[in-house]
Parts: sequence; structure tokens; C-alpha cells
Amino acid sequence: MFKRLDLLLAGITVVLTFFGLAMIASVSVYESFELTQRLTLMGIREAPSNAFYLMRSARNTFLGLGAMVVVTLVPYRTWEQFAMTLFGLSLLLLLAVFIPGVGAEYGTAHSWLQVLGFSLQPSEILKLTLVFYLAVWLQKREQSVNTWKEGFLPFATLLILSTLLVAMQPDFGSFLVLTAIACTMFFIAGGNPLHITLGSVIAGVMGLPIILNYGYIRNRFHAFLSPDDPSITETIGFQIKQALIAIGSGGFFGVGYGKSIQKFGYLPEVQADTIFAAMAEELGFFRLMIILGMFSIFVWRGYRIALGAPDRFGFLVATGITTWIASQTLLNIAVNLALFPLTGITLPFISYGGSSMLAVLIAVGVLLNISMYSSQGALMERRSRSQVRHNVHSH
Repeated sequence: MFKRLDLLLAGITVVLTFFGLAMIASVSVYESFELTQRLTLMGIREAPSNAFYLMRSARNTFLGLGAMVVVTLVPYRTWEQFAMTLFGLSLLLLLAVFIPGVGAEYGTAHSWLQVLGFSLQPSEILKLTLVFYLAVWLQKREQSVNTWKEGFLPFATLLILSTLLVAMQPDFGSFLVLTAIACTMFFIAGGNPLHITLGSVIAGVMGLPIILNYGYIRNRFHAFLSPDDPSITETIGFQIKQALIAIGSGGFFGVGYGKSIQKFGYLPEVQADTIFAAMAEELGFFRLMIILGMFSIFVWRGYRIALGAPDRFGFLVATGITTWIASQTLLNIAVNLALFPLTGITLPFISYGGSSMLAVLIAVGVLLNISMYSSQGALMERRSRSQVRHNVHSH
């Protein structure tokens, strides 16, 4: 079984994760010192440190990689049995962020829980549990998923239930990623493209007004639509302006590892949301293309695992996980290139963020486990069973 483990995908995951740790070591020095200096003045710490984010990221990285190894050993069909329970718990955690004393604010979003001294972001957990639950739900409706009553309407209800709570936080980035995951899985399972379009419109019509009700998000759209307005570039558009300066400063070969200028207070959340811009500044275009190439190979291998999965549940789960990582990566890069309004979404494997790192690496563990059962023969058998069911339904 282990002979079929996708070593290329596993290797890329480990390389990207440790590369992210190396980048955080470089770009978070200033932010670490500023934060710990404030904590020192408040009497919470004894002395400032340049390695605050690095040490926390190292802890998150090794915890995540350990979880990935453990989950790789768990037969993926185990998650089918607990899909509904895990999905329900995720929704309860999302509701808990609105409870005073339990939920915690970070920046402009109310998306975190304080659990035993640790911060937990339920929307990151929801991305994985939604994949499990949708896979179970869609495989049960294989013959009716393209119908209006039994396919689209229940799907739209599920999508709205999942994204509405995220929109209320508001977490615009996760809202978009969850929608991308759900719509892709619905389409791959045989959903009607017109229904998918309508569902996306409904989610947008219901979710976006809630999100745009917050002034700072309206400002982000304003900054995106009017980038040359002088009153914006020095205020709400400052982050994107500095990200573009960082990317442009890197040129083809970069300024060198550890030599970023923009990390010294010019790029807010440089270790998280805008780490891509700092990478571009230090590494340059050519070396950055190597990293993007690794992401591309990861996505290719992920969808290849989906195609070779021995059953429909594995096929849908692998598709959902790969779509999640692909869409989140593209969204983060688009924001840093000023091709999309600010969302606050992290770059998978690389950005600082405990909940994000843990959720993504657990998801990769599930993907690797599916790869151990994948084979060309399993693919042909699954296609044959699907064709038989289709013929029986037609007659």
C-alpha cells in the first residue's frame, strides 16, 4: 500500500512548508521585535525578541507535519463515518466566535476562538469538514445531483448555511474559498452548470451585503477600484501599494534573502497576508517561479490522485482538498498583485497562521492516504461502475 504513496506530493508539501518557515525567519524580524517590545513594556515579557513569529511558526509547522503523518495512516473512508458530526461541530465553533468572552478579535475580523491559551480559527476547520460532508452528500445523490429539487436546492441551502456564518465574521477570503470548494465539487459530481452559476449568484447576493456592511471592507473595494486616487494610496490602499513596490523591487533576481526593505513596517502582516510580496522582493522573479512551479505540480498531483481514487468518496474528497489549496493560493497571489481586493487570506504552507497550517497539512495527509489506494485499475473500475449505474437509471 505504501508503495503507491504519492512521494512527489509529499515531498513538495515538506519543501514548501520548510521554505515557508525560512521565509518567516527572514521577513518577520521587524514585526516580531515591535510586538514583543510592546509586550515587554506592558510587563508581559521580560525582553523583546526578533524570533517571536519564527518560534511560533516552527511550533505550528512541526505540529502540522506530525498531524499530517498520523492522518496519512488513517484510512480515508474513516472520515466518511464522521463527516456529519465533524461538519456540525465546525458550524458550532463558527457560532461560538460571536459569544462574548469566547470569541476573539484579530485585526478587523471576529474569526477566532481562545482555547486553552491558543487561538483557533473555525473557518479553517470548516474548509476540511465541508469537503468531507459534501463528498458524502454528493455521492448519495449521484443520480439526482443535476436536478433542481433534489440536487440544486439542498446544495444551495448547504452552501448558504456554510458561507453565511463566515460572512458574518466577516472573513471575505474564506467566504470565497468555501464557495469555490463547494461549487467545484458540485460540478465534478455532475451538477448542472446553470444551477452552479445560480447558486454562486445567490451566495453572493446573500453574503456580500453582509460582508460589505463593514466599512473597512468597502474601503478595500474602493482602493481596488480606484488605485490612483492619492487620498487612497496613502491610507486604505497603502498595503497594496507597498506590496507592488516590494514585488517590483525584486526584479528578476531579487535583493537577496534577508535583505527585504519593505518588511520594516511597510508591509502590514508581512509574515501572513503579504508574505508573497516579500518573497518576490527577496527572491526575484526566476526563483519565485520555482516556488509557483511547485504549487502547480502539487495541484496536478492532487487532481491525479482524485482521478485514480478507488471510489466516489475518495474522488470527491481529493478534488475538494486540491481545489481548496489551489483557489486559496491563487487568491492570495491575486491580492498581492492588486488583481483582487484585500481578503486577509493566507498563502498555503508558507504564511504564518496556526489554524491554517494545521488544517492544510491534515488535508494533505488525507490526500496522501487516498493516493495509497489509487491505481489505474481502480480508476477503470470506478468508471465502469458509474457507467453501469447510469445505464440502469436510463432504462
